[in-house]
Amino acid sequence: MLAGLTGALLMVGAATAEAVTVRYYPVAPGYQLNVRSGPGTSYSVVRVLPEGSMVHIYCQTPGSTVTGPYGTSNIWDNISNSQYVSDAYVNTGSDGYVADRCS
Repeated sequence: MLAGLTGALLMVGAATAEAVTVRYYPVAPGYQLNVRSGPGTSYSVVRVLPEGSMVHIYCQTPGSTVTGPYGTSNIWDNISNSQYVSDAYVNTGSDGYVADRCS
């Protein structure tokens, strides 16, 4: 019976994983974007995204205010472990949060 229950739980997990949608957002055309170690311009640049990049936003958090092609915002997008970009340079289609807040 335990083997049957384990198999059923694995099937539920598999169905849940298939339902997840991953969204990528374009960086503003004509810009290379600094990726920082934290949510603000005072954090160090860890890499630079080339023009035409797309980013996946794992979560968002408030940080320093930046003005870019998509307005002025204090929202920072977490695109990887300890890697953030200003939302003012990412075309999310919204002036607000489009992902969960980072914990």
